[in-house]
Amino acid sequence: MSLLQVEGLQAGYGQAEVLHGISLAVEPGEVVVILGANGAGKTTTMRAVAGLIGRRGAVSIDGAALPPHDPGAAVAAGLALVPQGRGTFTKLTVAENLLVGATRRRDKAAVARDIERWYEVFPALGRRTGQAAGTMSGGEQQMLAIARALMSRPRLLLCDEPSLGLAPQIVRSVFDVLRQVNDDGGTAMLIVEQNAELALNLASRVYLLEVGRVVSSGAAAELRDSDTIRRAYLGY
Repeated sequence: MSLLQVEGLQAGYGQAEVLHGISLAVEPGEVVVILGANGAGKTTTMRAVAGLIGRRGAVSIDGAALPPHDPGAAVAAGLALVPQGRGTFTKLTVAENLLVGATRRRDKAAVARDIERWYEVFPALGRRTGQAAGTMSGGEQQMLAIARALMSRPRLLLCDEPSLGLAPQIVRSVFDVLRQVNDDGGTAMLIVEQNAELALNLASRVYLLEVGRVVSSGAAAELRDSDTIRRAYLGY
C-alpha cells in the first residue's frame, strides 16, 4: 500500500481550475519529485495535498482518506510542508519556530534533543537561536523552515521549491540534508523543484506536470535520459 495516494486531484483558486485530475503516489521511504514549468500546477498540487486549499478527488495516507481543506488532518496523518518562499514565522525566534513544529508532540525530552540535532545539522540556526526569523538571510530561513517541518517527525515531507532564491552552495547543503534525512530516518518526500539536476539525483521517481496534468512519470534514471527532460530542464 502506498504511503500517499492521490487520485483524480482537481483544485484551483476561485473559478480558475489549475489541476485537472492529477494522480500520483509516494511509497514509504521514497523520494518523489514533481517537475514542471512555471504555471504547471506544482505548488497548487502541494497545497491541495496538504489541505491548504479546497480540492476534489481522493488523497489518502496508508489507505485512509484525508478530508479536503483540513491541514490539521494532514499533519495528524504524518505530513509536514515546507512551503514555497520559506514560510517561517518571521516575528518568532529560531527556537520558537522549532517549537511550533513540534506542537502536536508531547515527548518534551525528545523535542529538546531534536532541537539540538537541527542546531548541529544547521549550525547557523544554533548561533541564532534567540534571533527573530525574519531578520535572517533567505538561506538561513530555508534551513529553519526545513528543520521546523522535521520537528514534527513526519512520515512524509512535502518540499515546495527548496532551492528557490538560494545561492548554489546553500542549495547543495539543503539537498545534502534532505538526502541524509531520507537515508537515516526513511522519511518519504514529495519535492517540487526547478533545479532538475539536483532533484533527479535525489529522487527515485519523477512526475512531469504540464498545465495541470501529469504528462510523464517514471524512474528518475529513465527520465534523465529522456530528450524532453534534457532539453527542457537539464539544458543539453
